[in-house]
Amino acid sequence: MSFYFIIEMLGTLAFAISGIRLASAKRFDWFGAYVVGFTTAIGGGTLRDLMLSQTPFWMLDSVYLIVTAIALGIVIVFGRYLIRLNNTFFIFDAIGLGLFAVVGIEKTLAAGFPFWVAVIMGTMTGAAGGVLRDILINEEPLIFRKEIYALACVFGGVVFWICREAGMSGAALQVVTAVAVIAARVVSVRFGLKLPTLK
Repeated sequence: MSFYFIIEMLGTLAFAISGIRLASAKRFDWFGAYVVGFTTAIGGGTLRDLMLSQTPFWMLDSVYLIVTAIALGIVIVFGRYLIRLNNTFFIFDAIGLGLFAVVGIEKTLAAGFPFWVAVIMGTMTGAAGGVLRDILINEEPLIFRKEIYALACVFGGVVFWICREAGMSGAALQVVTAVAVIAARVVSVRFGLKLPTLK
């Protein structure tokens, strides 16, 4: 089992939990919540694969369906505890964002595309699932608000490039990049860092 696979599974679980958690707040039934969680987990990666002219990853392995079911079980069993933790959604969403940004960058580079494309695809992999989630639960997509969200993935891409140029590779490079994205997201929310609105 490769570290890349572990990152992908953790990202899938984190994003599925974030989607299911919000669906529960909207009083969705179990199936509806599962659909929202699954869409959140695979949405960005599906768009990435289609743009890279590849078969969407989740069509090649049923494990993503299973991980989403596990996420649903976690929310069902520990729902009361998750609801008490007001930052639960934010934490899982930030983790999923960071892990999936790494997955997108790595997969795009492996397909032979230049690095600037990898940064865009990493951002799409991390952020697009959240956009689809918000649309399904009838919320204004987080990416379009003033909060630093997709830009955190771009920052992670820059960190990935700098670290790779410095000679870092493998699991260390993936971890550092994911942590950079998560940290950028956490710091921006903690200190209220926002982009200016267009007037």
